[in-house]
Amino acid sequence: MKVKHRLDQLRKLMGEHQLENVFILNPDHQFYLTGFKALTYSRPIILNISLHQSSLVVPGLEEIHAKDVAEIDNIHVYYEHPIEKVSKKDHMEYIKEFLKGCSSGAKIGVDLNHTPGNIIDLIQQNGFTFTDVGGFIEQMRYVKEDEEIQLLQKAGELVNLAVEKSLESIKIGTTEMEIDAVGNSAIFKETAKNYPDATLDLFVMSPSGVKRSTMPHVFSNTRKIKSGDVIIHSRQVGLYGYRAELERTVIVGTPTSEQLKAFELAVEAQRRAIDFIKPGVKASDVDRIAREVFVKAGLDKYAVHRTGHGIGISAHEKPFLRFDNHELIIEEGMAFCIEPGIYIPNVGGFRHSDTVIVTSDGCKLITEYPYDVNDLLI
Repeated sequence: MKVKHRLDQLRKLMGEHQLENVFILNPDHQFYLTGFKALTYSRPIILNISLHQSSLVVPGLEEIHAKDVAEIDNIHVYYEHPIEKVSKKDHMEYIKEFLKGCSSGAKIGVDLNHTPGNIIDLIQQNGFTFTDVGGFIEQMRYVKEDEEIQLLQKAGELVNLAVEKSLESIKIGTTEMEIDAVGNSAIFKETAKNYPDATLDLFVMSPSGVKRSTMPHVFSNTRKIKSGDVIIHSRQVGLYGYRAELERTVIVGTPTSEQLKAFELAVEAQRRAIDFIKPGVKASDVDRIAREVFVKAGLDKYAVHRTGHGIGISAHEKPFLRFDNHELIIEEGMAFCIEPGIYIPNVGGFRHSDTVIVTSDGCKLITEYPYDVNDLLI
């Protein structure tokens, strides 16, 4: 994926705000701007952008990887093992060097939410001021480019397959982990068959039972499925760095009247939000449309999270479809997970999520699985 034009956008902002240098430490921002993403960030990785040069500072064990994939002018390496003629053994030494090239009292850009205090202190101690550019990069990522949308769609096809296979495997006595494993296996086989040199980033959970299903974010465990269980099977697949999400709630056995009502409310809230979202509407109004379903039923106190979130490189990324996000106006090309949920003690949790791309007159679903209760009874 070509990213030079993204650096050009950032440099335009630098010119407008008279920034001489920018330091980016958010791994997802780094990937968006360079195409490089490491498996782990236990050692600091620094993206430095000046008006004329772009540089990536990496530890020695990431040197070959960075040189292979990063679209960057310079790769600078610091080492943590004995080696002759090593110029620098710490990322801070490179930061000091970059700052030496700035004029006295210059403005420096940082992604403030991800820049450690010692780097902020170093900037200030050398007489520079800093400006947050993290929000600008977040906004750059709001509207997806055509190539990004294509990758999201391919990720959507994989997550569709995985959810189908996992839900087909559910039976009494199966563990949550075994449910997840069936879908994972399908993803690995399909990806190996059709996507050369692909990377995968998987997220999956299947909390089961009337108690565990009311925990929106919880690891799957070895609990065995029982009759009467509510299960929220939640799954994301990241392909080549871009993600799609699909979630379905299923009920094992005959649902109670309360469970059936909550299930249908979650479906209705999601469908209303999907039907409503389009360019020109407020993010807060998308949340309101969905939340009104729970308010009308007198169960809104159990709808404890936003209606949706942006998705792309990150599992959850801005913009958010929240009740108070009045400033955000939906635009064509934005990608969202639409997932209003309801979590009722002693009844269960109910949430259905689909990934959509906003089009000129509405949205396009890139995930697909039945949501009628008759299709989701085990």
